[in-house]
Amino acid sequence: MAKQNSSYVKSLQGKINVSLLFIVAAAVISFMIISIDQSRTAVRNTAIEYTSQLIKMMNESIDSYITSMESIARIVVEDSDVRDFMFSEKEPDRALYDEKISGLFRTLRDSGSDIRNIGIISENGRYLINDIDTLINPHAGYEEMGWYQRALSGEEVITSSHVQNIVYNEFPWVVTLSRKIPGGENGTGAVLFVDLNFGSISSLCEKTSLGTKGYVFIMDDAGNLIYHPRQRLIYSGLMEEEFTPDMLQGEDAVFSEDGQKLYIISRSEVTGWTMVGVTYMDEMMSRTNRLRNLFYLMAIVLMGVALTVSIFLTDMVTKPLRKLRGTMKIVEDGNFDVEIEEPDTGDEISDLFRSFRNMILKIRELIEQNTEEQREKRKSELNALQAQINPHFLYNTLDSIIWMAEGGNKRDVVLMTSSLAKLLRKSISNRNEMVTLSEEIEYTRSYLTIQKMRYVDKLEYEIDVESAILHMEIIKLIIQPLVENAIYHGIKYKEGKGLVRIEGGFGEEQILLRIVDNGVGMTREELSHVFDERETDTRKNGVGVLNVHRRIGLYYGGEYGLSFESEEGKGTVVSIHLPLPDMFRGRGEGSEEKAGKE
Repeated sequence: MAKQNSSYVKSLQGKINVSLLFIVAAAVISFMIISIDQSRTAVRNTAIEYTSQLIKMMNESIDSYITSMESIARIVVEDSDVRDFMFSEKEPDRALYDEKISGLFRTLRDSGSDIRNIGIISENGRYLINDIDTLINPHAGYEEMGWYQRALSGEEVITSSHVQNIVYNEFPWVVTLSRKIPGGENGTGAVLFVDLNFGSISSLCEKTSLGTKGYVFIMDDAGNLIYHPRQRLIYSGLMEEEFTPDMLQGEDAVFSEDGQKLYIISRSEVTGWTMVGVTYMDEMMSRTNRLRNLFYLMAIVLMGVALTVSIFLTDMVTKPLRKLRGTMKIVEDGNFDVEIEEPDTGDEISDLFRSFRNMILKIRELIEQNTEEQREKRKSELNALQAQINPHFLYNTLDSIIWMAEGGNKRDVVLMTSSLAKLLRKSISNRNEMVTLSEEIEYTRSYLTIQKMRYVDKLEYEIDVESAILHMEIIKLIIQPLVENAIYHGIKYKEGKGLVRIEGGFGEEQILLRIVDNGVGMTREELSHVFDERETDTRKNGVGVLNVHRRIGLYYGGEYGLSFESEEGKGTVVSIHLPLPDMFRGRGEGSEEKAGKE
């Protein structure tokens, strides 16, 4: 399976599909990354803008509370009855002033339901809180309270959230605005304070929705908490807010150290307070995550569509190319008769098919031309061999006939003349390229008969060929030239009588003919150059084994031809390797039938 996958990737279609898929994937992933990043940025900016607007509105609401308190404080401070009550040297008619001032306080408190306490306290001990029935807490120690001291010094003070205990037996959470009441001629001072129900601020903060986990808290200009939904846990040390006062000096939107929270900051010019909206990034990005999942789905769908279209388109392109490749494989195996169907596409592939078909037609013509040339060449070589009865051999044979006739040896004259006639008839009359092995043997026998009569004391010959193969057809003139070489290059230079033996039979899946002589043999050097190109020396009666070897190879194939074995001083064996005819397939070596022995 891995091999098939590797083969597919290496194919043209696979490369195109992988490339297109890679391009589409890169484009989709790039688009997805950019889109998600832009979406995250847009969501974050939207969240920042939305939260900023919310906390600004909350700041404005709180500012309106404080402004209302300041208005109340201004009315009280400017009221003449309040001043007379606080700063007259003689003891005022308390019932009268209490009624007037209590009425004013009641009216102011009724105008704003968020006002818990309105009170005035003088250093000389005079006070009035809400109404004449409200008693001051004797253990409050208000003289030591920071807002009281700062107000006496002339500041307008807005406290953070705290428990107000100045009223007897009441301990509400409030935010207190306090300021000095001017007008004391005897050096005494007085302070007006207005307590705003902290529940109004906390309710406003709690109603502000910043997701399921988001919240709002408020800090004063010193970094102290005015409101926090988990304020008691923070005061008790059970939790800690990551937002620090240092962040107040930074941007209007900052992230927590772990990047999980986004703090949106809004500062009030009226109170100096800083309202902080806390938004959790996972909630903020939940829509982005859904969008990201949608992008993933779109990416998978797009890549699937791209791959399907790519496979369809590349199949249209590569299908004819695969067909052409298959045709090329057939041609590569040597079959040039294959039919090539040109696709009717009118594009470069069609031109490629047309060019390949024209090339195959041209190759066919060249092969046929080359085959015909080789056929004519073999015929010419065969004709040349047939005409190559050496003149010296012919002259010497005729001289031998004359010599034997003069000696009155009629029987030998008849035999030699008859053999020469057979030799000439075979050489001149038969122009067929193929003969039976029997005819080739007879032709060689006629030649050996003449040579034996010429070299009476030098030559003997034997022919031992299995009768079963005598009727098989072979190309002619492959035995006689080798016998001639054996006589002129082996036997002629041997001392004493030489023997040429022709053997024939079945080899291993082949026909094996052997010409064996006991002549002078060859050295290793001579044996290594036996097939070298050389000019035929007719004066030495040389025919050339290379010619015979080439003709056998051309006709039967390169695995057939001649092989030599030789040992200097002992003789030479030339083996002729021919293909086994189909009728003899499966027959073993060493048939017992022989053509006879001479």
